[in-house]
This record gives sequence, structure tokens and C-alpha cells, in this order.
Amino acid sequence: MTQRAWDGKTYDRVGTPQAEWGVAVLDRLLLVGDETIADVGCGSGRVTEELVRRLPRGQVIAVDGSASMIAAARERLAGHDNVAYEVQDLRELDLFGRVVDGIVSTATFHWIHDHALLFGRLRAQLGSGATLTAQCGGRCNIGRVLDQVAVVMALPQFAGAFENWTEPCHFADAPETEVLLREAGFGEARCWLHDAPVFPPEPAVFLGSVILGAHLERLAADQHDDFVAAVLARLPEPFEADYVRLNIDAVV
Repeated sequence: MTQRAWDGKTYDRVGTPQAEWGVAVLDRLLLVGDETIADVGCGSGRVTEELVRRLPRGQVIAVDGSASMIAAARERLAGHDNVAYEVQDLRELDLFGRVVDGIVSTATFHWIHDHALLFGRLRAQLGSGATLTAQCGGRCNIGRVLDQVAVVMALPQFAGAFENWTEPCHFADAPETEVLLREAGFGEARCWLHDAPVFPPEPAVFLGSVILGAHLERLAADQHDDFVAAVLARLPEPFEADYVRLNIDAVV
């Protein structure tokens, strides 16, 4: 995963769209209530909390690459004794032999460029009949926003910070993802895209913390607000994040 830093508490406050998408992903699970499910890329635990509610006799393994996110998840889920926590890079995911009935993930996989490696690691944690149910940014995700971000990155006051810039996200298409899942050893794989535009109530905070975090890490602290403001100034009001979601349903 990208090494960008996350502020778990801020994400917990502004990440309502991601949480709502995540609950819709959970609705695709066929649960009895006693399963063991790993939530990989659990973030601040808002979706994990709903998963725990749906598994009254089950177990949840909450995994994230950010210690700040795991700390926020621990705080949110305090009192639930059926949750284990792991700070792990998903490219090296290891559940240490724990048998899980499924893996869920929301708003995470696009932060990993090598999906072949990712799906191989996920497959290695799953036995026969186990499921992968996920959603992340897909092809053309926030395309209109990123077009304007690129313009701002090229402005003289910011351009020097973005020499040798590599985009932090990989927004994959559905057909290529199905191929990679099957090559990783999943017997069934169905993927599809859908549009999910949102109008965040705190545009500057949302843009800075959710979308532009990796960009701001390249800039001096006293440039952060100016960079976010310059991007917002190039976008129509009210601010619309033109999200496209890639959905994944796969079975081993």
C-alpha cells in the first residue's frame, strides 16, 4: 500500500460516503452470524462495527496498514471481545493460519498498484469455498477532480514538489480485475463498476484528508491550505467528488 500517513480520527469524521458504500458491500454477504471474516483495509472501523453487529456469534479480524486507523478502530470497537486487530501491509497479508470464511474490503484496493500480488496474498488466506467481497475506486474514479489537481500541481508555486510524481492510486477496470482474480486462484469472479458521486459537507477537509493526502505530503505544511483551496477553486460549486466504484465478488 502507499506509505502515505492517515489521520484516523479525521477520516472517521469525514468518511461517511466510504462508510455508506461499505455497508452496501456487507449487504452482499450471505451471513449466518457465526462466521469469521477479515476486514482488510478496515480504516477507522465504521464498516467493521456494522460487520461485528452482523456476526453476533462470529469473529472479525480488522486489518489496516495504518496504525492511526487501527487505533481509531480500537477506540470505536472498544467493548467488543470478538475483534482481533492487525497493522499489516496488504501486499504482505498474513493471517497466521487463522481460518476465515471470507474477506471483505471497502475503499482500499485502489491504494495498491500491484493487484496481481494483492489478490495472490488474499487467496493464500482463504480455503475452499471462502469468499472475497470488496469495493474500491474503479476506472475513471474522481477523474474530473484529478484533472484539476494535475493543473494545480503544475503551477509554479507547487510544481517543484511534484518532480518524479507517481500517482498513488490504481483505478482498475472490471474485466482486467476478473482476469487477475482467476489467475490468483479464485474459481469464480464477478466484477462491475457503478457511479457513486458524493457532495461532502466539509469539502476542504474531505479533499485534503481523503483525496489529496499523498499530494500534501509532498508540500510544506504552510502550503497545504493553499493547494487545497486552489483545487477547489477550479471545481464547480457545490464540490462534487465524481466517484466510480469497482465491485468484486469472488469465491475460491
